[in-house]
Amino acid sequence: MANIAFIGLGNMGGPMAANLVKAGHKVTAFDLVEASRDQAKADGAAIAESSVACVKGVDVVITMLPAGKHVLSVWNEVVPVMTKGTLIIDCSTIDVESAKQAHALAAKHGMLSVDAPVSGGTGGAKGATLTFMCGGEEKAFAAAKPVLENMGKKIVHCGVGGAGQAAKICNNMILGISMIGVGEAFALAEKLGLSHQALFDVASTSSGQCWALTSYCPVPGPVPTSPANNDYKPGFASALMVKDLTLAQDAAKAAGAATPLGKHAQEIYKAFDAAGHGGVDFSGIIQHVRSLAAK
Repeated sequence: MANIAFIGLGNMGGPMAANLVKAGHKVTAFDLVEASRDQAKADGAAIAESSVACVKGVDVVITMLPAGKHVLSVWNEVVPVMTKGTLIIDCSTIDVESAKQAHALAAKHGMLSVDAPVSGGTGGAKGATLTFMCGGEEKAFAAAKPVLENMGKKIVHCGVGGAGQAAKICNNMILGISMIGVGEAFALAEKLGLSHQALFDVASTSSGQCWALTSYCPVPGPVPTSPANNDYKPGFASALMVKDLTLAQDAAKAAGAATPLGKHAQEIYKAFDAAGHGGVDFSGIIQHVRSLAAK
């Protein structure tokens, strides 16, 4: 079993660290929030006094942080004090350029590094069923995979450093666009007198089938485990969808790619967030779609 440092114990990082403890690893954890540290301690992790103290003498360092600036700040603190050859994995969802800078920093100090953003939301974090999209050299990925398997079901090597973030951005752009489409379809069905169940029974077994429909159906009833049956509690919050769609737009601009639906999806979710619904699950976008019809 490995000696692992885990920095960033929020809604995703906390359960992920707990699963590493359950798998038998020795986990030392750190977060700026006291309540998060307390929960990690209750889950069996040792608590460090700082991020720098957290990484000393470990085999693997994992970070799970809000944005690229936070990742680079923490990596600039911890990488220089890590033992040469240590593996550092970033599971945050950040911009591709920041991920590449983090890899370069790790390489400069002789560390193995992987960017490994996740898909699966808080349910996947708690249930250890996440998908990890990994970028980095083959040697680093080979070292990271057995660790990531304690927290997820599918681990995919997407390419060189930054490729994991690229895959995550593209995947979530698809998700944001498709959830709006599913929401629009159900809103239209309501106006036409078609029941939620009837539309689900048809679309889920025909050409309208997609993950947003069959796993996260945005209306109560057809998929009992979807957030729609729990007052749209996330799950995956709309504010996080705004973040990911914005990362996709920034990447598209930098790469010279045209993503008109991605841009429109970003605008729709930004309006939903601005109206005070950033803490609502992203499938709650159907509420915004319905409100547009009333204007």
